[in-house]
Formats: sequence, structure tokens, C-alpha cells
Amino acid sequence: MAHSAFKALTLEEMVARIRKAHPEEDVALIEKAYRFAANAHDGQARKSGEPYFTHPAFVGSILTEIMLDTPTIAAGLLHDTVEDCECITVDEIQQEFGQEVAMLVDGVTKLGRLNFHDREEQQAESLRKMILAMGRDIRVVLIKLADRLHNMLTLGYQPKEKQVSIARETLDIYAPIAHRLGVYTIKQELEDLSLSYIDPEGYREVALKVGAKRVEREDQIKTIISILTEKLDQMGIKHFEIEGRPKHLYSIYRKMVIQNRHFDQIYDLIAVRVLVDSIPDCYTVLGVVHTLWNHMPLRFKDYISVPKNNMYQSLHTTLVGGRTIPTPFEVQIRTYDMHRVAEYGIAAHWTYKDGGADKSLDKKLYWLRQILDWQSETKDSKEFIDGLKTDLFSEEVFLFTPKGDIVNMQRGATPLDFAYRIHSGVGNKCTGAKVNGKIVPLDTELQTGDRVEIITSKSSKGPSMDWLKIVKTQQAKAKIRQFFKKELRGENIALGRDMLEHEAKRRGVKLGELTKPEYYEPLLKKYAFPDFEAIYGAVGYGVVPSIYVIGQLMEEQRRLSEPDVPKKGPLLPEPKDMVKQLGKPTQGVYVEGGAGMLIRFAHCCNPVPGDDITGYITRGRGVTVHKADCVNALNSESERKVQVSWAEQDKASFNASLRIIAYDHPSLLGEITVYVSDVGTPVTAVSVKINRNGTCTIHMIIQVAGKDQLQQVLTRLRKRSDVIDAYRTAS
Repeated sequence: MAHSAFKALTLEEMVARIRKAHPEEDVALIEKAYRFAANAHDGQARKSGEPYFTHPAFVGSILTEIMLDTPTIAAGLLHDTVEDCECITVDEIQQEFGQEVAMLVDGVTKLGRLNFHDREEQQAESLRKMILAMGRDIRVVLIKLADRLHNMLTLGYQPKEKQVSIARETLDIYAPIAHRLGVYTIKQELEDLSLSYIDPEGYREVALKVGAKRVEREDQIKTIISILTEKLDQMGIKHFEIEGRPKHLYSIYRKMVIQNRHFDQIYDLIAVRVLVDSIPDCYTVLGVVHTLWNHMPLRFKDYISVPKNNMYQSLHTTLVGGRTIPTPFEVQIRTYDMHRVAEYGIAAHWTYKDGGADKSLDKKLYWLRQILDWQSETKDSKEFIDGLKTDLFSEEVFLFTPKGDIVNMQRGATPLDFAYRIHSGVGNKCTGAKVNGKIVPLDTELQTGDRVEIITSKSSKGPSMDWLKIVKTQQAKAKIRQFFKKELRGENIALGRDMLEHEAKRRGVKLGELTKPEYYEPLLKKYAFPDFEAIYGAVGYGVVPSIYVIGQLMEEQRRLSEPDVPKKGPLLPEPKDMVKQLGKPTQGVYVEGGAGMLIRFAHCCNPVPGDDITGYITRGRGVTVHKADCVNALNSESERKVQVSWAEQDKASFNASLRIIAYDHPSLLGEITVYVSDVGTPVTAVSVKINRNGTCTIHMIIQVAGKDQLQQVLTRLRKRSDVIDAYRTAS
């Protein structure tokens, strides 16, 4: 198992730590949960060969270390019993341990037993359930983070492909959530562990560079601590601690690879942390360090007066020490309470006495309420995942209202985003904006320090659909959609009905034949719509495409009428019927209306067999085939749409566009080209862009027989040690 700041605790050690930190707590619940879980997982083993119970025991240990309450620790011990032990249900957990523990266990339980179209949809719905559970009780995600950390610590026992997949998900979703909640002890371990699997060469390079001058840096840290300790004693500061700050490899990697900075330009390789009793002491220490050493301009950050969204508070300053300490170094200054929050984040605010969270958390968890707001408006799984990553990963800018109040928003936000952040009514009535006293376009990107004033008008008719292209935050998009959903409900329902009727007619069916409860019930259940009228409205205001709804209804109709016939795809009849209906294929594609039509494949998306496709009649050039989700296809005139489908074929090749990010070396391009060609996918075009950070971007067009072969090529490329990432692009 990889190294960790946490360790597995025995039941006795857990109980002892809880009693030491919180003598008033009843530990009987922990003892009961520990034995119940050990018995439930008896006989089960992990891929490492260890007894399965070592996993929930480690999760419980992490939750104990970050000093959470007994129901949370108990739920951590029990978190896999419902999912992995078929005989145990949430109801049984509730009977044995109470409603609170059962709710926490249910919030963490994956949706692995439900049926989804693909893994992405399953991941999205699992995360959606977790986000909703976070809204009810934030402890759910703390259990999940502890669960993910131990899984990452033991990831080496998984197959190589799964290692990279799990590591990417961890870096994309779970580490940013840990950052948002301020649980840095878990966040930093998740990032370092993920990096070691995603880019092992980069990880080793950073580790070697950090370790190369370790002794020299440790000597310099000792010198800094000695000088500062002597001075603080002279100043009469009674109670303080000074320690060297441990190095976080992923943060160094990001600065080197992503920000394109040289190793010598990273100024926090040497860093010390000063802990004091009070905020005045923090600023006193700041004054002392600035008299001892010269501070670097623009390298001072005051997170005490303006805390981060995740409650983090500290003073950061970068200094130059002259001959004795020639390397720039960082000093962090905070109180002991701030340090506890910095280490454990939101867990530090959970109180035992009230059995709940500190009331001040409501304001500090504003970002979570934003996600809860827009996720209910987002029906598409991919859009939800992309939006979640954007909200979690986005850097912040600090803005000012005309009254001087500070509003923090994600980088890239516009005045329209700012208006909707203030209030949905302000956003809906917005007609213009001033930034620093000057009128600016509504799509202006706001910068830290900007003073933003929103101009509104009572006569405004409200937002336009174009605003969805301007705003950058998911919260603003959700509020704009809510406006169209609520204010124009009748129009949306009528428009949606017309769109579905038109699409049904184009497919040669009547809408009334498809709108039977047995056909649309799966759609209602999947998207939590109350009735079919809600589907009309969703289609009308653009949340769900009409082509998708009709396709799903036709598929369900076909499935129920021919239950024993294997499905060939969501929108297609059986191949033998296809020939009768659509004639002979052209270039491997059936076209509605007969054979002989000229076929061309759209260069904007390069569809290949296996992709869902749609066709558009192009004047003078026959039928152009697009991927069904291609933006150009979705924005084309519906009257020109024609049904197309792949034919079964033995020999045919299609262009696919790849982008490969790799470490640059003299033989890279030749090796990659041969590597791809060797699997029977000829390279027809290639271009290379050399990046300044030692990496390069290769754009490559290859010929494949279908989507499965394309995926095999990408999987093979990602296994190379010099490839950072490889993925399909639209063109």
C-alpha cells in the first residue's frame, strides 16, 4: 500500500482517540458498527488478498483521525455493507443503528445495481445522488472521500487500465470536492496518488527534483526557524509553533507542466508555517518576518481578511533571505483554530454538542447550494459531469458591489453571471453593466478587484436564449432556464408538442401512438418528470432534444412489441427490414427514401460505425452524415433532416481525428505513427505543435473500421509512458 499520513486503527485505538477528543461521546455505537461490519464482510477478500474488512476499518480510521462524530464513523465502517452484502438492506441498518446512520450509509452507496446506458451515465447519476445527499448532510461526502482515499492507496492491485480511469476520476471530481470542503490532508494525498498513476514519469521527475537538494533545504528551514524563533521571543509572543511545511508534489507538477514554470521559479519549495493564538498575533508575526527578510512584490496573500470559499484562512508571504538563505521561501501564518480548519476543513466545524454543523456553515457552503440549484435543471449526464468539473475546478476572482461588499465568483464570470449571483430578479431585469464606472458589454470577463454595477429596467422582458451562450456559471444558466421554464410554460409546452409531432411525422409514426404510459414511463422515471406534459415543456425550452425523446419512445414501443428480439440500436429496425425500408446502402450507410443518393461524411465530427448518426440533405451534394450530438447537426434546419443508419459491412474505413498530448523527444512522432499503424489503422494526416513546457500536441487523422477499433487505438496510446493523454476530437 502507498504511503499515507493516515494509518489503520484497531477498535481499541479508535475508541481511545474518540474518548480523548470528546469524553462525553458514547462509543458503544462504534463498537457495535465495527463488529457488525466485520461479521458482514467475513469471507470476502480484496484484490490484494487482504480480508475485505480492512477497507471499511481504514475508512473508519480516517474519519476518526479527522475527529468526526460517532454516527459518521459508524457509517464509515458500515458504508459497503448494503452494496457488497446482498442480505443487508438500508432498512436493516436503520433498525440496528438508527435513521441518522442509515441515511449516511444510503447517501454513500453507489447506484451499481441500477441499469444505465453506459458507465458515464452511471458515474453521473452516482455523483448526482452524492451531491443531493451532501445537501441533506455534508458528512456523506466526507465518508466518500475517506473511502476514495483508501481505494487510491490500494489502487496498485487493480488492472492498469482501471488504475488510470479511477485516478482520472479522482483528480477530476474527488480531489476538487476535498479542496472545496477544505480537507487538505485528504485532498493532497488524492492528488499525489492520482498523479503517480496518470503520469508516472512526471511524478518521478518532480519527486527526484524535490529530493535532490533535500538536505540543503532542510538546513535552510532550520536556519529560518532559529532566526524567527529568537525574534518572536524578543517580541514577547508567548505561545507559538514554527514548523517546516511538507511538500505537495502535485502542486509543484501543476506549476511546472501546466503553468510552464521552471523548477527554480517555484518559490514554496522552502516553506515554514507559524501557528499563534490570535489574529493580532498573525499580523505581528507578519511584520516581524518582513523586517527580518525582504518580501517579494505581488507575492503576499491575505486569506484572513478575505477567506477562501472553503473556509481556509492564513497569511502567505514570499521572502528573500540574502546570503544565508539564497533561495526564495514562503512563510504561512495562522492561528491554531485556522490550522485545524486548514487540515480538516468542514469536518472541523462539525459539533458534537448540537449533533450538527456550525450554523455559520450555511454561508460558507454557498457553492454547494449553487450546484444543488443547477443540477435539478440538468437532465443530460454528460452536461452534469462537465458542469460539476467546471464548478469544482474553477479558480476564483474577488469582485466588489457598488456598496463595497465582496463577491467571489469563478474565473471567467461575466457581468450577467454577477447579476444572477446577486439575485435571479436582478439577472432577469438586467439591461447593462458598469465595471469600474464604465459601461461594458455583458460578455466582458471580470477580473479580481473589479467594481461591478448592474443596470436594470422594470420594462425589461427578461433574458434571451442567447444569454445561455454568454454566462459561464452553471448557477446563471440554471436561473435563465428556470425563467423560460416558469414564465413561458404554456408556450414551451405547445412548442414542445409541435416539435415532437414534427419529429414523429418525420419518422413515419403518429405521436399519439407513442404517448402511452407504458412507453413514456421509463422517461418520466429517468428524468424525474411528473407527467408527459413536463416532457413537452422540457423539449420546448431546449433541455431535452425532440429527436432523443421520439427515439426513446420508439425504442420502448419496439422493445415491448418484440420482447424476444435482440435490439440492434435505439432508433433502428432489424437489418432485414432495413433493406426493405431504406433500399441498398451507399458507402456503408442506409438512407431513408431509397438507394443511390450521394453520401458524404461531415468533417466537423467525422462519424464512424458505432456512433449514433443523423443525416442532412445538402443542396447539390446529397446527404451529409453527422454524429447525432454534433453541434452543427443540432443547429441545422429540421426540415432537411433525413434518417440514416449504419449497414453491416466487412470492409470499409472511416476517418477519425485524434489529439495526443505527450512528452517531446526526438523519435516521438515516428514512434507514435508506427505504433498507431501497427494495429491496422493507417495514418492519413498528422501535425505537431511543440509546447514550451517540454510537451507536444499531435493532431492525427487515422482510418478505422468503427468506434470499437478507435477505442482500442486510444487505449493502446494511453498505455505509453511518454503519452500524457489521448482522445478523439471532432475534427
